[in-house]
Amino acid sequence: MISCAGVLEDYIAEIARNARLNAFIEVYDEEARLQARQLDERLRSGGPTGRLFGVVIGLKDVICHRGHRVTAGSSILSEFHSVYSATAVERLLAEDAIIIGRLNCDEFGMGSSNEHSAYGKVLNPRDETRVPGGSSGGSAAAVAAGLCMVSLGSDTGGSVRQPADFCGVIGLKPGYGRISRHGLIAYASSFDQIGILGTCVEDIALCLEVMAGADGMDATASSAPVPPYSSLVGSGKTFRIAYSEEALGHPSVDPEISAGIRLFMEGLRKEGHVLTPVQLDFLDHIVPTYYILTTAEASSNLSRYDGIRYGHRTDTESATLDDIYAKSRSEGFGKEVKRRIMLGTFVLSTGYFDAYFTKAQQARRRIVDQTLEIFRSHDILLLPTSPFTAFHFGEKSEDAISMFLADIFTVYANLAGIPGISFPIGKHSNGMPFGVQGLSGRHRELSLLQFFNRTTS
Repeated sequence: MISCAGVLEDYIAEIARNARLNAFIEVYDEEARLQARQLDERLRSGGPTGRLFGVVIGLKDVICHRGHRVTAGSSILSEFHSVYSATAVERLLAEDAIIIGRLNCDEFGMGSSNEHSAYGKVLNPRDETRVPGGSSGGSAAAVAAGLCMVSLGSDTGGSVRQPADFCGVIGLKPGYGRISRHGLIAYASSFDQIGILGTCVEDIALCLEVMAGADGMDATASSAPVPPYSSLVGSGKTFRIAYSEEALGHPSVDPEISAGIRLFMEGLRKEGHVLTPVQLDFLDHIVPTYYILTTAEASSNLSRYDGIRYGHRTDTESATLDDIYAKSRSEGFGKEVKRRIMLGTFVLSTGYFDAYFTKAQQARRRIVDQTLEIFRSHDILLLPTSPFTAFHFGEKSEDAISMFLADIFTVYANLAGIPGISFPIGKHSNGMPFGVQGLSGRHRELSLLQFFNRTTS
């Protein structure tokens, strides 16, 4: 007879066998074992069982779990223990999910390769010489390697979808506010969203159904009704699908990925879906707009980590309070986080605010307006998830612009506040998986779940 305790032991053993991947920072083995035994006992006694009974879930190290360390992959929070749980975590536990541990990530969610973590890099289980993507690289690698059933990540500009693409799994970023951000360590507050990684649409739909909904602890959480996603994903409807020739023909896109997506689209036409090209006039403005706004918000959000109120405090003797701030932050933050804080401080500074931040906000407004127009007549917009497959460690480390361009197609969903999903559709000649990205209108996650469940059923 299958038991929660038996299944959990298999996952704990698998995590140990794959420790070299460095996906998990910490495994809650004894706590999880106790919870599994309690679930088994309740089942034997005929007690009630939740919708996620016995589902083994990993948490990205930016999501708070009461009584457990949460460090955002950073030395500045190395000894911080959360005093409360994220709303998303509370809702998972209320439905009898088992939290197995916390997962490695780029520091404060800032990175596209998981090379920027105080705990070291995560290896891609599809090819251990390559990056797993970022910033939720540990979350994607854990699912791809079979170390947990589902994982949670956070997505500020593609940090769930891009690693899902690199590791060959499914990654959903719900629309902004669909899942409460209470208990999610902030990178850029108007962009951040908790996302879900898994190997099948049904699992992701059920987790979304459990976590979504209004939350009195987060004023930005949407009060829109939550559909019963898990019971509706089997719809066999046809979809009105938009696609972008500018994206598919963009010089950054690997020709094999472009060809693979076109082949996928041809299959959709044969199934009866209606595909129409749309113009994305703003494509080349997306990345600079995104990085101006997110670094500005990061500069503000991370100012709290000063060695006095939060985080690491320098052991060096300091003559002034300013010295303590400077030394604590210099010692605690990594190179990439410092780079983005400085960039954000610059664009917010007197004399540059209007030239950069205000212009970027205006560009964001135009992107949102054009997005509304697209989804008035379409259900889904298809784009590449990433221009390329997972690259080798160090390949882009010294080229910040090239690394930023890894996000060219994913940051759009965060700028517009709409849901997006990455779904694996093929394998490159280099042996690595690649996927396609689907976007839909605000609060229309169900369209994405039905579409990608439909196209593979």
